[in-house]
Amino acid sequence: MAYNILLVEDDAVLRGGLVELFGREGYAVAQAASAREARERLNSGIDLVVLDVTLPDGDGVSLCREWRAAGVKQDILFLTARDEEFDVVRALDAGGNDYVTKPFRMMELLSRMRALLRRGGADQAPTVRGGLEIDAAHMQVKKDGVPLPLTFTEFRILAALTQRRGVVPREWLLEALWDDGGKFIDDNTLSVHMSRLREKIGADHIRTIRGVGYQWED
Repeated sequence: MAYNILLVEDDAVLRGGLVELFGREGYAVAQAASAREARERLNSGIDLVVLDVTLPDGDGVSLCREWRAAGVKQDILFLTARDEEFDVVRALDAGGNDYVTKPFRMMELLSRMRALLRRGGADQAPTVRGGLEIDAAHMQVKKDGVPLPLTFTEFRILAALTQRRGVVPREWLLEALWDDGGKFIDDNTLSVHMSRLREKIGADHIRTIRGVGYQWED
């Protein structure tokens, strides 16, 4: 499924780069450069808010506190140039779910976003792709109603392939698996996991794009 992200960032250059990055990852992105615009663009269709702490007409912490008081349930990931403990505690006490300190690594930001989206997807119904019922909340997959015995890594590969649009570069998949699990997955290990996953779900679902990566086929 394609997740909807609200990006609240007043730095136009950084905002443009993040919009491009999120788009490549398959996310639909709504943009806001101020607290006022963020209030206008937050709606029930947004799955995650990526919120800068410093805004031209206020600050992200106060905006987060305002949203929580109004009953806003979406997870909020703070972007902050401050790393003092006081600022971190203040942001989390206001209702934030996580934070990344600038300057940050793009893969770290994406990893933290994925973690929040997975947790937020706990109440979502399973998705169906190519005859497979994929339950992200419980990390289970069924084929024709029969559970498939996927390993943790196999499930993560399947989720990455089915959630992204288009081709998933092999290098991106290696970095994503390493970031999420805290363990290094080398090229040969990925090939082994991919081969086993194909055996379990059907080889026709995963198309190899030679020299680039993989693409999901329903």
